[in-house]
Amino acid sequence: MTALPRLSIGLPVYNGEEYLAEALDALLGQTYEDFELVISDNASTDGTQAICREYAARDSRIRYLRLHRNIGAAPNHNHVFTECRGELFKWASHDDLYARDLLRRCVEALDERPEVILAHSGQAVIDGEGRVKVPYEYGLATDSPSAPERFRSLLFEPGGDDFYGVIRADVLRRVKPHDSYHHADRTFVAEIALHGPFHQVPELLYFRRDHPTRAERANPSKRSRCVNLDPRRAGPLHPVPRLLAEYVWGFVAAVRRAPLSPADRRACYGHLAAWLASRLRPGAGERVEDRAPVDPGRLTVPVDTLVAGRERRKA
Repeated sequence: MTALPRLSIGLPVYNGEEYLAEALDALLGQTYEDFELVISDNASTDGTQAICREYAARDSRIRYLRLHRNIGAAPNHNHVFTECRGELFKWASHDDLYARDLLRRCVEALDERPEVILAHSGQAVIDGEGRVKVPYEYGLATDSPSAPERFRSLLFEPGGDDFYGVIRADVLRRVKPHDSYHHADRTFVAEIALHGPFHQVPELLYFRRDHPTRAERANPSKRSRCVNLDPRRAGPLHPVPRLLAEYVWGFVAAVRRAPLSPADRRACYGHLAAWLASRLRPGAGERVEDRAPVDPGRLTVPVDTLVAGRERRKA
């Protein structure tokens, strides 16, 4: 009987042919090899299926699953997690890049720190060609031993790459699955953080690609982004006020469900009230990707050297 992999990587994808092969090369070229890569194809209509089947035929760590209809990005993220078997879990995006040591460094961090429930690394935003656009300094206090402080930082600071960290799977099974209202990813990460601290590996090992066809860019309105997350959000029953109200309630419900002391729960509600008041200020809701680009020459990040497979594509 084949031993279960220590780590499962879940890669949900829909029409990802443009960048999918680069992401697969980067993941399969990791220095940490005890993982399975589960791809859940959301009924793609482009060349995604052919790419996935070609890679699965070459590497036994890949399991390719194809849905018969597009269920939306959020249900597909949840579905691919239920198909994974490892004690550790990571979501991967079909259009991002991953340095060779990303998985190894994150797994080592979790092994060295039993209290930590999620490990991630430094991040930079790259363009379609893999050039660094924006270096990102992770300013969230998700490493704090205090649950209210972790929650406060997730409310007030722009999000980072934590959603794509390596997570203890048993913690993921204790939180509410990813929803499809406005900014549901942030309430999801906030609930995870209420269960324990995160750890950021101090190396820059994750490269988040920002390009015109990325879901956030292709769906500029709140409504269109939520419909992309789940087609059931289309129609008059899900107006923008409802999507925003569910967002706020998502934080409230996360605090209610989390294993907190009464004092910590009250502190979290206090931070939530302060955050709601702050949303009226100008500039609220900044996205990392919208920050001013920087000159890549100012950075010493050798993306093509750090990421497996890039040498073949640049040849």
